[in-house]
Amino acid sequence: MHRHVTRSSLVARLIRVLITGLVAGLAVVLALGAPTSATSAQAADDDVRGVVFVGNNWEGTATLLDPRTFERVGKLDVIPDYDARMREIATNPYRLAYFLAIRELIGEGNDQFVDDMYSSNDGRLVVISRPSFGDVVAISLRTKKIVWRFAVDGVRSDHMAVSPDGKRVVVSASTGNVVHVLRVSDGKQVGKFASGGSPHESVFIDGGRKILHASIGMVYSPLDDPALDATKDDRVLQVVDARTFEILRRYNVRKALDARGLDDVSSAVRPLTLSPDEKQIYFQLSFFHGYVRLDRASGKITKVVRLPNLVRTTPRELYLLDSAHHGIAMNPRGTKLCVAGTMSDYATVVDARTDRRSPLLKGGLKPYWVTPSADGRYCYISWAGSDTVSRISYATERIVTTTRVGDHPQRVRNGFIRKGFLAGLGFAGASKPARTSGLTAWERPAR
Repeated sequence: MHRHVTRSSLVARLIRVLITGLVAGLAVVLALGAPTSATSAQAADDDVRGVVFVGNNWEGTATLLDPRTFERVGKLDVIPDYDARMREIATNPYRLAYFLAIRELIGEGNDQFVDDMYSSNDGRLVVISRPSFGDVVAISLRTKKIVWRFAVDGVRSDHMAVSPDGKRVVVSASTGNVVHVLRVSDGKQVGKFASGGSPHESVFIDGGRKILHASIGMVYSPLDDPALDATKDDRVLQVVDARTFEILRRYNVRKALDARGLDDVSSAVRPLTLSPDEKQIYFQLSFFHGYVRLDRASGKITKVVRLPNLVRTTPRELYLLDSAHHGIAMNPRGTKLCVAGTMSDYATVVDARTDRRSPLLKGGLKPYWVTPSADGRYCYISWAGSDTVSRISYATERIVTTTRVGDHPQRVRNGFIRKGFLAGLGFAGASKPARTSGLTAWERPAR
């Protein structure tokens, strides 16, 4: 059953939230307690082992999985400074207004505590973007304490990417319309570059010399009719020099779509993946059930793949942040793509040459991210509405294992941890109070 939401009710709801939140700000402060007190590639290091990190966005934790067994081996509190951050927000009316807006318009009534995460290559740190706190932190995997913190421009942080050598991480500042480039070792900003509205995904390409970046516009706006597409803010797909941060090229996605007869399709580039030679970009688009392929050299769309739409009666205003599909990953051989059909609650594996798809894999609710395993045999997919993650075999095109994690898993990343740290990591809960919001229309947590 879907909630009935209109544009006017969304606006009225936001106004009520902002007014009541500002009034309640002082009470939040009084209720809080006292404040709580150079990487390099080392995958072959005997003291380092591989793990899979899963960010539980609404819970404020990261679950660590064994990539061999897919069993849980640890859980990390990613908001140990929760009280301090909440005091800071509650005493700043501007920050509080946006904090509550993020909760209602993007978090579906929930705060967003972990969007993306990457470990350092030496397995000592995990770097995490925390949307509701508008920052990026590095947490020691030994002490479980924050080592450094960087506040992004604006009030919300989002997707990240790590350089191939593990020394730099880029983070999108959603409301700042910029992308920061930080040093992993100490969080120092070494550069930044301009983006469009709501900077989103970034990927290091060409051996780390360039960054492919996309912005998605105002996906939280209720003005979702194609006739109102121009109100969604500037959406870009661009290539950036990773050393000078100069924008080398901006693709005209709108023109490329129109040339393929897709004039009614949004130009907002959502998750993307590249062919092994990085000459082709495969990406999803807002409201589009499927994906397209764009040739890097010509800027032309050379393939359009449509996948089943199982929610034809659902109005666009009820799509999760405009995401018909949100998750795509090509295997290292370049032969298959794993796709998350977010609104239709399925995953599928598609042959990259013939476009033949596997049977729809109904492993959970609201699949919201896909990434290949470190060995390239599987794709990992998060089921945000079911609080689980699965691994899907590229070879058999079937779900192999499903594991329960935390509340609202989104990003899944391959990473490292020092073997000696794992035993002391344990299974920590989050520093925030227990969730009190009801289940959204999309949730059915696994038991």
